Amino acid sequence: MRRVVITGVGAVSPCGLDAPSTFDSIAAGRSGIAPITLFDASEIPSRIAGECKGFDPETVIEKKRLRESARFIHLAMAASVEAVRNAGFEPDESQKERVGTFIGVGFCGIEVFEQNHQTYLEKGARRISPYFIPATISNLAAGQVSMRFGFKGPSYCNTSACSSGGHAIGEAFEWIRRGGMDAAIAGGAEAPITPMGVGGFASMRALSKRNEEPERASRPFDKGRDGFVIAEGAAVLVLEEREAALKRGARILAEIVGYGASSDAYHLTQPAPGGEGAARAMRMALAEAELSPSDVDYINAHGTSTPTGDGLELHAIRNVFGDHVSSGLWVSSTKSMTGHLLGAAGALEAVITTLGIHRGIVPPTINLDDPDDEAQGFELVPHHARERAVRAALSNSFGFGGTNVTLAFRRHS
Repeated sequence: MRRVVITGVGAVSPCGLDAPSTFDSIAAGRSGIAPITLFDASEIPSRIAGECKGFDPETVIEKKRLRESARFIHLAMAASVEAVRNAGFEPDESQKERVGTFIGVGFCGIEVFEQNHQTYLEKGARRISPYFIPATISNLAAGQVSMRFGFKGPSYCNTSACSSGGHAIGEAFEWIRRGGMDAAIAGGAEAPITPMGVGGFASMRALSKRNEEPERASRPFDKGRDGFVIAEGAAVLVLEEREAALKRGARILAEIVGYGASSDAYHLTQPAPGGEGAARAMRMALAEAELSPSDVDYINAHGTSTPTGDGLELHAIRNVFGDHVSSGLWVSSTKSMTGHLLGAAGALEAVITTLGIHRGIVPPTINLDDPDDEAQGFELVPHHARERAVRAALSNSFGFGGTNVTLAFRRHS
């Protein structure tokens, strides 16, 4: 099997409009959560979110072409353009046939659905935009990116709720590892901050109602947590076969070495008892990476700030890592600052994990004032980032329907 390395990253997030500013903000423990401005949320119980404030899609897409795509595609394009530039990735025409595009999406273009449904109600079906369908189809994030760069390898969208971005990266990794292609653009995108997107999750009572303290609302593993904070954004990695990357003199940020995926087969929204499915995904990633639990220095947890999910994830980690939990393993949730990007969450956390390995910085879990009982013995990196030479790390992503993904990363050598 071939080795797969990460040579570029890009991100648009509530904490920054590119990958460096996003990571710097997270390393400083700054929250990107604030009152919603993308629409009037005054009638919704949860009125806070992680918005990509100041994002201008015209920096990457011609103004006259913006209507061809929804906001999730705009975000995906911006992150992809940054990642490709960051990697210095310029394959020739023959090589482009061996470059894939994998961008996971959960919701797709929900704001365009809402707009066109209103048009239909007010003016009839004949006034629906001809761009409605291509602007909203989930795979058009990957499709638009592949067309932008002329990448002619496999191009598709993994849609698996909050595991979508993780699945997309894992699938790209496997394609390259097995020799099916030589490089890929892989990540996730999401733009769910609309009346129906926020209102729907609020109706499920899944969202935090800490509207008066938005920066303190996302508090993974804390006893005071009352739900997750919805967020938007996109993040992308450039993955390459190691020998090809070395041959072209690429800067290697980290190596991706394992991918685990499982299903709880248990409940529509709740994790399996004891986090059993999550534990299986972590064990699968460790086995493929040929890592023992003691080799792992850091886990970027799914850690959404939900009353049930956080405790079950810690329980699963304890089952997999045993005594290593209290003898060298660090765990943190960067959703405490970014909020939950749903289908893009796993991709953003993969970028954060990659940069953490590259820079020797473990990001914090902010707002962790009163740890949950399940957190006993864990080092959850509260409040402040810490320096550490991370040898290997995992990034977890779990979603509705019982879908679980774990990605394993290693410092390149």
